[in-house]
Formats: sequence, structure tokens, C-alpha cells
Amino acid sequence: MLHPTRMSAGDTGLLVIDVQEKLMAKIPDASTITRNMAFLIDCAQAVGLTVQATEQYPKGLGGTVADLASRLPNRPEKLAFSCCAVAEVIDRFRQAGCHKILLCGIEAHVCVQQTALDLLALDFRVYLAADAISSRYAIDRDFAFRRLERAGCILTTCEAAAFEWLGGSDHPSFKQVSRLVQERMKDLAEGTQETDR
Repeated sequence: MLHPTRMSAGDTGLLVIDVQEKLMAKIPDASTITRNMAFLIDCAQAVGLTVQATEQYPKGLGGTVADLASRLPNRPEKLAFSCCAVAEVIDRFRQAGCHKILLCGIEAHVCVQQTALDLLALDFRVYLAADAISSRYAIDRDFAFRRLERAGCILTTCEAAAFEWLGGSDHPSFKQVSRLVQERMKDLAEGTQETDR
């Protein structure tokens, strides 16, 4: 018997929120956040999750950063901060049987927060990939996490989510995800070394 908060590849969707050029340029440690989101997307696609993405007013904020744009061909535009204003996003998750949604993207205290609260109101169970969500200022990110956790969201990390989707080493995509885990470890270690120089 699985705990009701445990994710699986069959009941979970991934939503990538507004990872756009002009916004990411202002996010601390943007390269690590972007790397973590790329890892999440690759793992989600490997295990067959429904993956969706949005862009907030791309005329003003630019398109999705290149590392992610190639992985996310369909990125509907929005003016509302909440992704729930884009009916096709909600409809697609429901049609795919996703009643659990993992969020990543920016900014934690604006689009991520408002999307999470609206998803909760629509009876989705909402998860936050804490190492793949950020804001320009740490205080905004931290208080968004505190508020959202109190509202009923579940905080997790990219790697925890990936292994939760697999459920075990007997999953057909285990080797592929394991390879992605190793690549991410190497990339993050190299990034830390460059920062230390």
C-alpha cells in the first residue's frame, strides 16, 4: 500500500513555469537551477510523464532559455501569473490522469506560488521541486515555500522525484534515469569547482 502523497509515473505530471531569458538573467545560481530543470524534464520524459510548460508575456520577458526550449516544444503564452489561467494546461493534465503535479520554474513567490495555490483549489496534489524553483531574492523564495507548504504543497527535490517516479530498479527506464543522475552529479560538481576558482 503506497502512501497517498507518493508520486508515480502513472499519476504525476510536470509543469515547467516561465523559465525565460530576461527573468533567468536575474536569478542567483541560474545555471544550477536550469540544470536541475533540464534533469527533471529528461527524467520525466524517460518515464513517460506528461510534461508541460508556459511562458509569461514572452514579448517582454523573452522566450524560454535555450537549454530547456529544445526539450519543451509547446509553451503556451500567458498574461495571468497563474498557469491555471491557461485552460489547455489543466485539461491536458486531467486527460492524462495526472492528479499530482510537480512544479519547477520561476519565480517562486509569483507565478509558481499562484499556480500552486490554484492547482490546490482545483483538487490537484501539488509538489515543489525546491532545487528547481527560485526567485530573484532568497527571502521571496523562502517565504513562498513556507506559505505553500502550509497551504498543502509537498516540498521535494529533483533527484527524489526522479527515483519516486521509478519506484524501483526494475523499472524499464531505470538505467536511463540512472545515467541522467550520474551526468547531473558530474555537471553540478564541475559547476562548483568553477565557482571555487
